[in-house]
Amino acid sequence: MSIIYTPSGAAREYSPYAANLYIGCSHRCQYCYAPHTLQRRADDYFGVPAPRRNVLQLLDQDLQKKRYDKQILLSFIGDVYSETTDNNVTTRAALQLLDYYKAPVAVLSKGGEKMLRDLDVFREFGSRIAVGTTLTFLDEAKSREWEPAAALPEERLAVLKTLHEAGIRTFASFEPSLEPAESLRLIERTIADNSVDHYKIGKLNNYKGLDKNHDWAGYLQQALALLRGAGKQIYVKSSIRSVVTDIEFREDELDAERWIVRG
Repeated sequence: MSIIYTPSGAAREYSPYAANLYIGCSHRCQYCYAPHTLQRRADDYFGVPAPRRNVLQLLDQDLQKKRYDKQILLSFIGDVYSETTDNNVTTRAALQLLDYYKAPVAVLSKGGEKMLRDLDVFREFGSRIAVGTTLTFLDEAKSREWEPAAALPEERLAVLKTLHEAGIRTFASFEPSLEPAESLRLIERTIADNSVDHYKIGKLNNYKGLDKNHDWAGYLQQALALLRGAGKQIYVKSSIRSVVTDIEFREDELDAERWIVRG
């Protein structure tokens, strides 16, 4: 059994490889796709997950078999910095193992300050790591409504700033964009904070028809104007490009692998 795998579909735009250390998550985000993907009821998926059985041993075997020169994302299923039965000890051990084998890694989490427990390990990777978070709302009440147990917006923003100031490459995922106006406020805030190196811009996808209520072209035009003006690295996801036909993109904004971490 392999732990490292090649994602497919929309997930492939985020990373050429991925590894899921836990199956489950404590954040209880309303829009989470994982229960549907795993064909589980939400009550069976959300909770306090345990590490996958023998996950570190299997990860070690994967890394012995192949040298990875393109990033491995932690993770698509679950969050390696949600509440876990082992207090994220497996996350730290997996990172140390990945660093030992000189594998490039990207970490995407809404865990907030829990991510900083491993700042020393992040530093050991040097240029072989990028650490990011999903940004949805600046409004705390809306964040609590949609992502009840995830870190609140100000905590996520503060962590990005701390990571960036520590010399860690940072990224922010604006997918889903539940309210484009909130996403734009967050883009402005992170530009002002100078806390994010790379931005992934998407939309809300097929959630109770809410995506039909937004002007995605207007949102994308404003987002690109802000980010281009600030000289930021940008990837525009195919989900939003598919519904916006009147914007001319730069080549680097359409290349999913241009900004990935490499070994």
